[in-house]
Amino acid sequence: MIRQRTSIVIESASPTWLRRMLRGSHLMSAAILLAALIEGGDYLPYAAVISLMFMLAQAAISILLGAISEKRIANLEDLAMKVDEQRAQIEQLFGMTDMLQSALSREDAGEVLAATASRLLPDLRGALYIFNNSQDRLDLASMWPEDGISNPIKTLVPATCWALKRGKVQINDPHSQSQLCCKHNGGRNATIEVPMIARGKVHGLLMLASDDQDGAKRLREIARIAQALADSMSLALANISLQEKLRTQSLRDPLTGLYNRRYMEDALERHLQIAERNGSATSVIMIDLDHFKKINDSHGHGKGDAVLRDVAAQLTASVRPTDIVSRYGGEEMMVIMPGCGLDQALKKAELLRSRIESLSELHGTPVTASFGVACVPETSSTMRDLVPMADAALYVAKEAGRNCVKAASRRHPSSPPTNTPRLAVSKK
Repeated sequence: MIRQRTSIVIESASPTWLRRMLRGSHLMSAAILLAALIEGGDYLPYAAVISLMFMLAQAAISILLGAISEKRIANLEDLAMKVDEQRAQIEQLFGMTDMLQSALSREDAGEVLAATASRLLPDLRGALYIFNNSQDRLDLASMWPEDGISNPIKTLVPATCWALKRGKVQINDPHSQSQLCCKHNGGRNATIEVPMIARGKVHGLLMLASDDQDGAKRLREIARIAQALADSMSLALANISLQEKLRTQSLRDPLTGLYNRRYMEDALERHLQIAERNGSATSVIMIDLDHFKKINDSHGHGKGDAVLRDVAAQLTASVRPTDIVSRYGGEEMMVIMPGCGLDQALKKAELLRSRIESLSELHGTPVTASFGVACVPETSSTMRDLVPMADAALYVAKEAGRNCVKAASRRHPSSPPTNTPRLAVSKK
């Protein structure tokens, strides 16, 4: 109790007035002693008593000033320590921003975030959630520490998260009855959730959790650090998303989502080189939609675009993951099938033909395609004659009445390579 009162006195006392009182007491004490010495007689004992009282007051004031000085020194030391901590935090945040500029994927960015957050906030557990491709949920992308104890939920739905609905920082305190708590929290731990917003779009969510009973207080203290982590991470995710979009646009056709011709040519050359080393076969299927101009003229280009998208979907759903489906140009498409012989490619082409023909009922108009198949080494020897031979077989299919599959003629094993396509033969 006495210490508490003393502390209150120290905090409320003004050092300026205390110093003035100390100087005044010195002057008064000296003046009283000087007057007593001059007058002499009975004044000396009274002067001595009064001077002693002033000396006691001076001692009390000196002690009070010393306590104030010590408290101020302690406050300055604490302030200097906090400044050093903030400087270290700022340096680590700058280092994190620099590292994120080199991140090529969301996995790289998640590792940088986990490492920085572990150094800045070693007493807290963390998790990074990123929107999936359909933008209807957030998946757990990274968590720390990897101690086998942390068990964050694997997916989040935006409708259950106040931070995502409000676009602001949300502190969930399951031990408080007066505060809103996200439904996904489950009442387990206090958490702070920061939405990652950049360029007007929410890219993900940063979640930090405390295992302490009074963890919400700790989370309020580090709210600014959490916001700084989320801001740096959101910009990195936005840049990675933009890079992926540009990469996709450079490799894929925007209408059908298939690979474009430039990627197809590079991939075909690469697979043929691998096939030559391994002695394996590589087949190519050329596809051309029948009477596609008639569909555009009769039903409009919107219907034509819808037919192209559905045909592309049927092709990608019917081939192997290692096969490459590309838009060769206009209504022409190509399928590269590594490790596939001519007979297998013909069976696959027949399946694709029936799948495309099944789209006729859906679109209310005949949708068919003609197919030409060629293979290295069965019909062709190099890339230079593989595609032309598949194209020649495609024209044979067109002349045969369309909506059928034709293969290039098989070459004789001893025949030398030729740069001119041979005639295609019908394949029943």
